[in-house]
Amino acid sequence: MPRILIVEDDHDGRRSVTEAVEDAGFETVAVTNGEDAVVAFRKQAFDVVLTDLKLPAMDGMAVLAQIRKMSAQVPVLIMTAYGTVSSAVTAIKAGAYDYISKPLDLEDIQSKVSRAVETSRLRLEVDRLSRTVSERYSAKAMVAASDGMQEVIRQIGAVADSNATVLVLGESGTGKELVSRALHFDGRRRSGPFVAINCGAFSETLLESELFGHEKGSFTGATAQRKGAFERADGGTLFLDEVGNAPQSVQVKLLRVLEERELFRVGGQELVQTDVRVVSASNRDLDDLVESGEFRNDLLYRLKVVAIRIPPLRERRADIRPLADRFVVVACEDHGRHVDRIEPDYYQALERYDWPGNVRQLKNVVESSVVMATGPALTVRDIHIDDSPGTSGGVLSMPEGMTLTDIEKNVLLETLRKHEGNRTLSAEKLGISRRTIQRKIKEYGLPF
Repeated sequence: MPRILIVEDDHDGRRSVTEAVEDAGFETVAVTNGEDAVVAFRKQAFDVVLTDLKLPAMDGMAVLAQIRKMSAQVPVLIMTAYGTVSSAVTAIKAGAYDYISKPLDLEDIQSKVSRAVETSRLRLEVDRLSRTVSERYSAKAMVAASDGMQEVIRQIGAVADSNATVLVLGESGTGKELVSRALHFDGRRRSGPFVAINCGAFSETLLESELFGHEKGSFTGATAQRKGAFERADGGTLFLDEVGNAPQSVQVKLLRVLEERELFRVGGQELVQTDVRVVSASNRDLDDLVESGEFRNDLLYRLKVVAIRIPPLRERRADIRPLADRFVVVACEDHGRHVDRIEPDYYQALERYDWPGNVRQLKNVVESSVVMATGPALTVRDIHIDDSPGTSGGVLSMPEGMTLTDIEKNVLLETLRKHEGNRTLSAEKLGISRRTIQRKIKEYGLPF
């Protein structure tokens, strides 16, 4: 039951307010002065504080200030006999949730206290969820049993609280967005928004609009003004995934925003200021793209103030077992399954495999194991890796005589066939962009 702290020095007033609040279904604790109110608040939890403005020694404004120091989440209502606009405005500016004029209307008290209780509940829930999100995405929550990931954690800790632009490098599925979120939630911008944009998922025109926004009528279909990702991420972090796929025209505009901290919306004439930390990621070698002329060298310098490389899973095998344990727990919770134990051969098989799809692939395989398992124990027989040439005992091995190019071509071909040529679904399955799969189809001359 919600508990309300009532602070009122007048005996009759205190009794009336207490009865009204209790009649509304709330538990009460009533005290006669501000000092006792602060002591009571320290000793037990309250959902709402209802205090008179005029009190001996410590007045209601001082009580408000002390309560807010201890918990900004608990609403404080001020009762005032003066009923003046100035006293009400002063209280609200100081952080009061609301004020109640005397002579007191008991129904008004019940209504405002009820609203304050609901506000308190919502504030606590938001605070709990915020802590949960922060803890979930903190670097401390990342699996880092290997030396390689320990170094990644160290780098995150070193730069998270700065505003430096960071380039996160690693193969597809290694967890680049996870590192980017850790940089955000462990840094000074944690209370601001985190906005993620995949630069390979949009056409050139749509990517410009997605990043920089557009004005009404700037192109066909632009029926209203729209804020872009830079504006939506104001005060927080913008994560640019697959930045190597950004077209040249977008690269020019990205460079300007990074240098000037301002932008024009598509079709706009008004400069928009931005306060955004940019973290970008690429599974392509940007230095190679610079050499081939596909990526601007000056933009790379801007993006790569700090570079963090995430090692592929095959280089951090010490992380496979703890990652598998985590994914088993999550899969059991998500699918209502129960796993009593994991046999050694299950771990051994996972640790022998090279995981070309990295952590993302491991998660999918473990989840499949949990869902498809026929008994309470996971064994090597529960490992299923589909669409892979040359499996043995549930573990993929490199076919003799095949190059990496041959394997990539065959995997692309089989995935496209399985999805009846649907490039979007195939790209999603392989963890690459639609733009990349289109380029690969042309490069290998595939019949799709």
